[in-house]
Amino acid sequence: MRNILIVDDERKINDLLTRLLSREGFDVQQAFTGQQAMKEIDKDPAEVVLCDVRLPDISGVELCRKIKEKSPLTEVVLLTAYGNIQDGIQAMKNGAFDYLLKGDDNDKIIPLIHRAFEKISLSRKLSRLEAQMGVQNSFDDIIAHSPAIQQCIAYARKVAPTDTAVLLNGETGTGKEVFARAIHQASMRSGKSFIALNCAAIPKELMESELFGHASGAFTGATKAKKGLIEEADQGTLFLDEIGEMPLEMQAKLLRVLEYGEYVRLGDHRMSRVNVRLITATNRNLQEEISKGRFREDLYYRISTFQIYLPPLRERREDIIPLAEHFIAYFSGKLNKNIKQIDEAFLRSLQQYTWKGNIRELKNIIERSIIIDDDQVLSQDDLPPDLTVQINQPASSSPLSAFDLASAEKIHIQKVLNYTKGNKTEAARLLNIALTTLYRKIEQYRIDAD
Repeated sequence: MRNILIVDDERKINDLLTRLLSREGFDVQQAFTGQQAMKEIDKDPAEVVLCDVRLPDISGVELCRKIKEKSPLTEVVLLTAYGNIQDGIQAMKNGAFDYLLKGDDNDKIIPLIHRAFEKISLSRKLSRLEAQMGVQNSFDDIIAHSPAIQQCIAYARKVAPTDTAVLLNGETGTGKEVFARAIHQASMRSGKSFIALNCAAIPKELMESELFGHASGAFTGATKAKKGLIEEADQGTLFLDEIGEMPLEMQAKLLRVLEYGEYVRLGDHRMSRVNVRLITATNRNLQEEISKGRFREDLYYRISTFQIYLPPLRERREDIIPLAEHFIAYFSGKLNKNIKQIDEAFLRSLQQYTWKGNIRELKNIIERSIIIDDDQVLSQDDLPPDLTVQINQPASSSPLSAFDLASAEKIHIQKVLNYTKGNKTEAARLLNIALTTLYRKIEQYRIDAD
């Protein structure tokens, strides 16, 4: 039975609301002070709390904050006899579901309570799905039917209990962060922080402050000292994705951390110490980057003690359908769609596609397909036109020239930017490239991005 806690020091109002809600089939408990309410929440958290703003021992607005801290899924509706805009604003900031006036809004209480329970039901459903999918932290959570990816898991399991630096190689979207998290979870540091940074997503001028922190007054606007991600990861694991994008001067500072466990905050002169396990990832050939003077050879040998190559999705086709079914189940729940059937042609198309964006692209396409589906059956018509065109077009007898490839890339980027109405962050996500890469392509091809 759905349970409600009424918190009001006026017994007549408390009894009236109790009778009203009990007739609607709710299990109703009463409290007359904030302290009594918190005891009830500690004993058995109510799903919905109806609370007066003015209580003998605490403000209902403040009580709302305490309830949400203790029981985040509990929805709180505040009632007041005195309309106060400031109280209403603060109540919503504290997580209240709604804010009603006594008397004038009595006819709104029952529909509002039902809406609160609908939200709770949806939140619980999403929590279960996100727990199943979410950020995968265990090797057992990785979908691995292909021998290639099973071998990767076997290697990762062996290195996880050590403090050895790990370099994950592979194309964008192959699941490198999923592996990094699983390695951390299986390590002796699993109870400590896992901190991730995508080096391609941080502008060069902000990289040092983000990674190493800064002292107060280090630069304009630095009014107080800030911890860097390396310090946040102390005793835990630091995951640096797209390590090949890190500027050379930052590479030298990172090398010192690895060799001596020492670093200096930006604008500071004191040496700080740190103990982190480093996992890095890249889609670049770092040895080629070394030969071009863009990556330090000494750093490469420090981070590449143990390398794992994650194969692209087109080389592990046994995993395409299980991954697709996993994403279908997740997005069906998240988007509140009841997918009853998956057409064979839909699955066949997924199996035949090249998946240049790998698992990330598959996830995006499944999400899109479920959004546009109208008949609870995923069919080939729900797939993006670009995907079906590529599958159906005959193989070319000769490779495209560099000019043809550049032209095709320019046209595709322009189409995606048009689709996102110029939103470059969303366009980069759909294209499965770093935002900095998108800006570089826009400039290179002189694309109209507005």
